[in-house]
Amino acid sequence: MADLSMLYHDLLSSSRLDRLIADTGRLLDCPVLVADVSFHVLGSYLPEGFHDDIFEAAIKRKEITYEVLSSFDWERMADETGAIYSPVEDTPYIRRFSRLMSEGIKLGYLVFVDPKLKLKEVPAEDLRKIEAIIAKQLFCQERHDRFYGSSSEELLTRLLDGRFSGPSAFRAQVLTSSLSDFQSGKLAIIDLGLYHSRNFRDDTLKKELKQAFPKAEPFLYQDDVLLLLKESDDDLVLDQLQEKYGLRIVISEVFSDLYRIRVVYKALHKLKDHLLSHTNGSFTARFGQFRELMLLWRIMDRPELIDPRVRLLSAYDREHDSELCLTLYTYLCCHHSLQTTCEKLFTHKNTVLYRLRKIRDDMGIDIDEPEEILSLVLSCAIVLLKEEHRDQLFIHGFLLKGDTHA
Repeated sequence: MADLSMLYHDLLSSSRLDRLIADTGRLLDCPVLVADVSFHVLGSYLPEGFHDDIFEAAIKRKEITYEVLSSFDWERMADETGAIYSPVEDTPYIRRFSRLMSEGIKLGYLVFVDPKLKLKEVPAEDLRKIEAIIAKQLFCQERHDRFYGSSSEELLTRLLDGRFSGPSAFRAQVLTSSLSDFQSGKLAIIDLGLYHSRNFRDDTLKKELKQAFPKAEPFLYQDDVLLLLKESDDDLVLDQLQEKYGLRIVISEVFSDLYRIRVVYKALHKLKDHLLSHTNGSFTARFGQFRELMLLWRIMDRPELIDPRVRLLSAYDREHDSELCLTLYTYLCCHHSLQTTCEKLFTHKNTVLYRLRKIRDDMGIDIDEPEEILSLVLSCAIVLLKEEHRDQLFIHGFLLKGDTHA
């Protein structure tokens, strides 16, 4: 068991990280690096006589690149201590990566270089205590230096974490940052799951993003790259980068209140997760293409909102493997145009006429009554989404996996 008394002394005697990181490195006899949630290097320890170009380049640049952790699946890859041991390109030394948490808040990352392959011999309890000590010190330093208000990405990270008491507190700090001139813009989430590189030395993607959007400051949040664009920025550049690097990108609509970015992020993240499970490969998706789908998500778990007549249609469809709900929904959306309905459904005119007569005569639904249209359309939409999983009906200009037409 390691003697942690010196680390406890460092924690109690000062709110600075430097000494604690150095003593941790000496205690475990290995290089150490601590980075915040935006992957800025906050402190490091490099033993005398040890050389590793990749590790030293990260220290010199004061930043770990996006690629370092982009391919990590923490839930699946972490060991019993919650850490991941992983090789890094262009260096023979294994790294141990772990997340630093304090009071339920993720504050950053702890990276050990394991040149002698001895870290796995350290008791798991000791490693967890070391991480807890460093996390607490990191938390104290944040409170002491208020470094989270010193740059736009740190402000946004803190806002996304819900760590402002309200809009007034956030806007007071924004006044001293580059975000003060924000009037309206869009948020882009870039998923790095297919962007496999673990090179500490270079960050090609970030350079290209900065070149394409010189006034934007891309930053890492929850293992995704976030990019705050101005309304005038041409987001078509992201389509090119998506194809070049195999990225999965979701772009919001324009919003003007920066304090709402947390709400915007949550909606984008939910959409991104949905697309990851319904698509193959890379993509660029814009929120406007999924507006109807997102609206229906908000009400589809409210079965009491479904018109009872549509509920009967749905039951009939399930029992007879028919498509009365889909036909009714399409017919109403096509403004009662029989020809357009047939084209949308790729179905013969006589078949559509048979279904419409059945809906009208057997099910007692007056499909020509204007006051009934809204209730019927919404009810059919909920059924088609919740029970038949026809997401593609409510998406524009984007094909999901397994769909052959939009």
